[in-house]
Amino acid sequence: MLTCFAPDLLPGQPTYTLSEEESKHAVRVLRLPPGAPVTLVDGRGTVYAATVADANPKRCALHIASQEVIAPRATYTHVAVAPTKNLDRMEWLVEKAVEVGIERLTFLRCAHSERRELKLERLEKIAISALKQSGQAYLPQLDELIDFPKFIQEITPATTFIAHLEAGERTALAQVIGAAPRCCVLIGPEGDFSPAEIALALERGIRPVTLGESRLRTETAALAAVFTAQVVRAL
Repeated sequence: MLTCFAPDLLPGQPTYTLSEEESKHAVRVLRLPPGAPVTLVDGRGTVYAATVADANPKRCALHIASQEVIAPRATYTHVAVAPTKNLDRMEWLVEKAVEVGIERLTFLRCAHSERRELKLERLEKIAISALKQSGQAYLPQLDELIDFPKFIQEITPATTFIAHLEAGERTALAQVIGAAPRCCVLIGPEGDFSPAEIALALERGIRPVTLGESRLRTETAALAAVFTAQVVRAL
């Protein structure tokens, strides 16, 4: 069944018209006739069952049959990551993180960052596509690039963890994340966080963690953090 993103759909609304892009896909590509079922998701927790009322390839009109409000997850996973120079890796991360389950993804500008600027438009489209594909009801928050020192002043140290590669005592993320229903995991660039950034985080009370024995790529480490958070809390 076709699932469409409808961010402006309001509860109780009897009809809805798909965007031109979604209309073209529904009518010209999938050839949905009048009466065909369509699922709509608003990204805010409500899923709607609808049927095609007017199969117009530019303005496909739908009749809303019913709606269901999906409760949000009891846990909240936030990952803050320094984007890689190769944007394809961040696109992959966004897709997979949404599929696994994440509430917020922040992009950090660090001392060793290879990418200093980032446009969210493409990443937001990928997040929406992953939302529809995976049957999720909530669209994660994607944040603009923010300087590392500014960001760590805005988060709660007690539920924030930094995954760095410097020598020193670090606890496995899986051992501590289960006791933190709301958490934020910091993932550095390919050159890792700088010693000054690590020191600043530790001074704020942010706990150092490890994601395992292997040295992971930035995007792999970020996804590993998301996966660990979901799996450990589900046990």
